[in-house]
Formats: sequence, C-alpha cells, structure tokens
Amino acid sequence: MVDLRRLRVLRALAEHGTVTETAAALHLTPSAVSQQLRQLARELGVELLRPEGRGVRLTPAARILLRHAETLHTQWEAARAELAAEGREITGTLRLCGVSSAVAALAAPAVTALRDAHPGLTAEVREEESGDCFRLLLAGETDLALVLPGPGVPPVPDPRFEQFPLLDDRQDLLVPEGHRLARPGGVTLAEAAAEPWIVKRRDNDTFGLLAAACAAAGFTPRVAHEAKEWFAVSALVAEGLGVCLLPRLVPLPSPHAVVRVPLTGEPVPFRRIVAGTRRGGAGHPAVAVGLDALRGAAAARPGAVPAGGREAF
Repeated sequence: MVDLRRLRVLRALAEHGTVTETAAALHLTPSAVSQQLRQLARELGVELLRPEGRGVRLTPAARILLRHAETLHTQWEAARAELAAEGREITGTLRLCGVSSAVAALAAPAVTALRDAHPGLTAEVREEESGDCFRLLLAGETDLALVLPGPGVPPVPDPRFEQFPLLDDRQDLLVPEGHRLARPGGVTLAEAAAEPWIVKRRDNDTFGLLAAACAAAGFTPRVAHEAKEWFAVSALVAEGLGVCLLPRLVPLPSPHAVVRVPLTGEPVPFRRIVAGTRRGGAGHPAVAVGLDALRGAAAARPGAVPAGGREAF
C-alpha cells in the first residue's frame, strides 16, 4: 500500500527541486523529507532518487510514479467528497486562504454567509500570496484558495488543481489630489507612462499585474518606491512620490489626499479573482458550499463584473 502523504512529498520535491526547499514548503525537516522518500521507495521496491552533485535527481521510476500520482490524488479527493456527502448536515472545518484584497472583499462576507447557513461548519481564513496558496493546497493545509493568475500561479491545464473564475476586478489609477491626471472623466494608462510608480517588486502579486498592464499600454513603469500594503502605498501617493494602480475591491484609505481616476481606452487593466481547489475536491460538501458563498459574495459587490464564465478550468 502507498501512503499518499509520502507521495505528496515526492510531488513537492519534483516541484521545488531540492530536499531543503521541499522541507520548507511542507513545514518538515530535511531529514524527515528524506526519510519519507526512502520509505516510499521501500514500499514500491524501486529507486526514486539518485545523487547528483550536492543534490538529487528523480529516477525514471519516480517520473512514472508522478504521472500516476495526479490520478491517485484526484480519486482520493473525489472519494473524500463522496463520503462527506453521505452526512445530512455539513460539518467540519473549511480552510480558506487568499490574497489580502480578496480575503477582505470576498472571503469575509462568504464566511459570514456560511456561518449563518451551516452552523456546524467552521471556516478558517489565512492571508497569503497567490503562489503560496497553491503550495498550501498541495500540502493539504487549505481547501480553497483565492488567487490572482500570474507568473507564480500554476497554469490552467495543471492536473493538480481546478480553478473557478469569480470576478474581474477593474483597476484605477491612484494619484495625489491636484495631480495633472486627476480628471473625473478618466485617463488612459499610457498618459501615466512618465510618472514614478509605487509598487513592491518581489513577493507581490501586484507587480506582475502592473508590469503586464503597462506593457500592454506601451511602456515599462519606472518604480521609484517599493511598498506593498495599500495604506502605505496610498500614503506615499498622497505625498506626491508616485502613482499606482488601485483595484476597485480596495477602498480608498480615508485619511489620505488621493484621487481614484478611472482608466479608459483599451485594454482596461483588471485583475481576475479565481478560486482554486485540489482537483477532485470541489465536490466535497464543505468546499462546494464555500465556492457558492464566494460566488455570492462576488456577485454582491457593487459594480461587479462577472469573470468569463463560472465553469471550472
């Protein structure tokens, strides 16, 4: 018999490349990772790893096993979902993680709706960047993730996950009061090409979205200051130190003298908010009602623009 927990360790090693990084991603020690992989190899009677320099590489047998691992995990998630559906009442714990703005705008009201509709279900919320959310899904530490598609997010065809579009969140230009671009009728993004920009470049989903939007508008943003939290970004903008893109899910921090300017022309920058699950897990009753609650929260947003369909990827 194969322990799926050990198979998950092998899958993480294939993704991260080293025992040390795998251990960090799974919150284990490197020795524990190595032990799990040795036990898996003994169970199957094959060699899974070979030394290569200071690291290891996967053997052909390991690659074969990984091809089947996605099917095994999907079937296991589907089995858990079917077993949970046997109960009359939805109980247990639903764990959600997501980027901060989606947690505030979607997860918070969704959890309230779940609490009212399913008192036997406990929801736990955790704020993380998009890439980290998918790592938590793989590690079995969360059940639903609210993410922004981008460089750190698995592609749609990834067999490990299902992705459900929830909301297309338009972005505006944030400028100080009295700025030349503070026009009620809106401006094009290209008109801000010469402005200094405020955005954190690393460990921040927002930077990839900004870079893509500016590239589509025909320029590369000049980053003058780096900040990630919206309150800090807004304070810097209010002082005239630069401009930024502000999603409509994010409210204006009231103490700051800033103006939200609509962006016009094509393409208009937006962020797609997506819910992610482990493939096969969307049929679990707790995950299913969680997805429904998130969809309801998205639809209730003022001026919400439904994402391109409700089907899963």
